[in-house]
Amino acid sequence: MRLCILGDIHGNYLALNSVLKSIKEMGGSTLLIAGDFVGYYFWPAKVFDLLRGWDVVAIRGNHDRMFERAKSDPTFLRNLEERYGSGLRVALDELDSETADWLINLPNSLEYSTNEGKILLCHGSPWDGDEYVYPDASEESLARYADLAVRWVIQGHTHYPMRKDVGQVTVINPGSVGQPRDRNPGAQWAVLDTVSARVDYFCEHYDVREIISEARKRNPDIPYLANVFVTSE
Repeated sequence: MRLCILGDIHGNYLALNSVLKSIKEMGGSTLLIAGDFVGYYFWPAKVFDLLRGWDVVAIRGNHDRMFERAKSDPTFLRNLEERYGSGLRVALDELDSETADWLINLPNSLEYSTNEGKILLCHGSPWDGDEYVYPDASEESLARYADLAVRWVIQGHTHYPMRKDVGQVTVINPGSVGQPRDRNPGAQWAVLDTVSARVDYFCEHYDVREIISEARKRNPDIPYLANVFVTSE
């Protein structure tokens, strides 16, 4: 079974579109999505439009959880805008009730069964949806994965691609579709072949100028939202 792994889309429909085009050309159909559909960028409705018709298996990330709280807490939303920009406010304004309810009701983690073993899908880590597990994580920190009763763990949150083999468990982070943080300004994703246990990583390069322009126009006080896509100026 070949499974397409995505995470941290963050309202960036241009990035997601480039990934889905490649998946379609590859003949993929099932998408395992490790959360954070919304936040940071400004096209959440287009993101969900693009995902319609796909076999989506998903959990929610920390920005998706913040979306739920922001629906009923204006002070919380204002504080989020000061830190992360206007992406969540756009999502609250644009998403219809059906889509918003679907997002809010996603689980924080889930197990997905294959003939070759179980996959645990989570956002930060199996123990904490807000935990950052970076590629340079210590062996001591990673050792706890060996005790999990699954074959693979798929997680996101850091926006850095990663593969770690810990005992019989393989930990996979596909990187970020919408906001990679390794200065490779494309749309990152991965494919897991459960039969061979092979993981292939991809980065789709697309025109990021619209993302940069919109981020600078909408949130000039948060330069990071644009600068993360800029390799040099």
